[in-house]
Parts: sequence; structure tokens; C-alpha cells
Amino acid sequence: LRVNGEQNIFAELPDFTLENPNGETFHLYGGHRLWYAPEIPEVTYLPDDQPVAIVEDRDAIRMTQPKEKGSGIQKEISLQFLTDGAVRVGHTLKNLGDKNVVCAPWAITMLKPGGVAILPQPRRIPGTTDKQPNRALVLWPYTNLSDDLIDWGNDFVLVTAQRKRDAVKVGCPNPDGWMAYFWEGVLFVKFARYTPAALYYDLNASSQCYCNDQFLELESLGRKTVLRPGESVDHLEVWKVYENIQYSATQAGTARLAKDLRLNQIAASYTGIAP
Repeated sequence: LRVNGEQNIFAELPDFTLENPNGETFHLYGGHRLWYAPEIPEVTYLPDDQPVAIVEDRDAIRMTQPKEKGSGIQKEISLQFLTDGAVRVGHTLKNLGDKNVVCAPWAITMLKPGGVAILPQPRRIPGTTDKQPNRALVLWPYTNLSDDLIDWGNDFVLVTAQRKRDAVKVGCPNPDGWMAYFWEGVLFVKFARYTPAALYYDLNASSQCYCNDQFLELESLGRKTVLRPGESVDHLEVWKVYENIQYSATQAGTARLAKDLRLNQIAASYTGIAP
């Protein structure tokens, strides 16, 4: 993912692997991938680097893997360039097995370290008052709440990707429908729909950010779904990249950035696109 021939914003990790408990090796490589929640190493870390079918479909490209052994799930990613310069990234899970599978699409983008991730925090949920809670933060066991590389703000959680120690992961329900990563003057924004009435894995954390010393991930979840044999579920992201961005990684600086780029309004238009 480049802007005008500049450096790739995606992480490039040809040698980074995860070990499946059954002895197989999962290669992350970097870039963008489709998993499905929940994260269960025996299933999640099944190797998926076999050849895929690549097909042009009108103005889009579709990449489809063979049926996954064991689960019967088939993964598909599609790319479509929109007229405003954004990219529509579709994710599809199809059950080609003979048993029901309970899962959710999980879209994960791996980015180079050195930048700052932005997760919006809603001030008020429509239809509620200040007598009801207005947000939830989801933390993974290895996340240190006193970590000085995380800014737990009222309007945004900011994660600085300059780690030299343990990893962190934080998530939240995200009705604003966007999250972003700033890196060397470039802002990468992922838009994804949040449905309040839907169930999401990971304590309803529809948006998630993982960071270690080698990469940062922006992750979005689709709704929890029972996939019967032959059924499929879709999850849509829209990506937009802004260049020559001046950004101060503070709460006030982030609020100005979101307002100037009209990210909430753009999210409302993109997340209305049916998958």
C-alpha cells in the first residue's frame, strides 16, 4: 500500500510465523489477511498460504482460497477501486463443510511500526442519556494499563507503535465506524460498519488494535454468525489514504484531524454500502 511510489505502509514480515499446536506453521508475511473469530490457535493458525484463485469480476478482483481442511471454511477477499480514490475491500466466509460453523469475519491489516493508531471513543450512544454508560474498553491479558505508549483519552485511544517490550491489544465497540493509523505524513483509515443490535466476539469489540515491536494491526470484526452448510457471510471495509498530513498525536490534535477530514461523515456514507 503505497502513496505515489513512496514506502509500503503495510508491514513486510516474510519470516514472522505462529506455531499451530498441531505442529504446522502459519506465516503472517504482513499486509492484509482474513481470519475468522474467535481466535483458537488450533483453527486460527492453520496454514493458508497455498495458491488461490484470482478472478476479475467486472471492476473488481476476487481472490478465493481452497476449502480449509478441518473447518470446511473457504475465505475470499475482493478489491474494488471506488471513484473517489478509496478501495472497497470485501471479505467472505463460506461454509463448504457438512456441519454448522459459528464464527465471524475478522479483517486484519498489518502496518509498519513507528506511527500512531487512532480508535474513536463515542461520547454518547444515540437514545441514551448521561445516566447510562456510553462506552466499553476491551483489554487482552497482556495489556498493561500503565503503559505510557497508550493515551486513554475521553474521545480517542491512541496507541503509539514504538514498542521495545511486551505487546498490547485493546478493542471497543465502534459506532463511529472508522479507525486510523498515522505514519510518516500518511493517514490510513479503515471504515467498517458497526451494528448495535448485532453480537460481536471479544466482548463486542468490533474494532481492535494489536501492537508489538515489529508491527501494528488494525482489525475489524463482522457480526457473530451461524454458518450452515452452503451459507456465507460478508464483511466490508472501505480504505482511504490521505497524504501530506500534519498531525499532533494528542487528544486535541486528533479531534482536529477527524473534524478537518470529516471522518465521521465519510464513515456514515461508506458504512451504508451493503456488503
